[in-house]
Amino acid sequence: MPARNDAALDFLKSRYSRPAKLFSPPVPTREQLTEILAAATRVPDHGKLEPWRLVVLQGVAFRRIADLAEARARELGGDEEKIAKGRGQYDLGKLAVAVIASPKPSPKIPPVEQLLSAGALCFGIVTAAQAAGWGANWLTGWTAHDATFAARAFGCTEGETVAGIVHIGTPPEGFADRPRPDLAKIVTWAEA
Repeated sequence: MPARNDAALDFLKSRYSRPAKLFSPPVPTREQLTEILAAATRVPDHGKLEPWRLVVLQGVAFRRIADLAEARARELGGDEEKIAKGRGQYDLGKLAVAVIASPKPSPKIPPVEQLLSAGALCFGIVTAAQAAGWGANWLTGWTAHDATFAARAFGCTEGETVAGIVHIGTPPEGFADRPRPDLAKIVTWAEA
């Protein structure tokens, strides 16, 4: 039987995300974030394509991107609610990693598998940051799905999309977990 890692399993069974809007300083240093990203990039990546790239956001970058979100909302004829939702996570951000799904041409690895790898990377960042003691929250929102905004804010080119924006910081204390899925309702055992 393979060796168990009970500490890792206990961590995974108890981890949960807290709202990024409640994070406060401090945030990881560059060295600490590099360690988190090194652990996080050990995700399934069929064909070793690395079909993603990362953009680290801090300081004035948040203000610039919040302004871009507001400008794009106005271009789209958005109301104050759309503007507020677009600016929200950037106005409140302290440190975030934008995960850009960047599929590579491949005769063997379909685009959907490359996109799933980018999603796995988002969760890898969340998990590695939390294992390192930080709060982490994976967000998207309408701006993440708007190609024009993604191009302006993150330099996305044709075929690239924002898989997620992972905020990292000091989480609030004493936040309650949410109910988790009932495995009896979602698991089917396909036995012979």
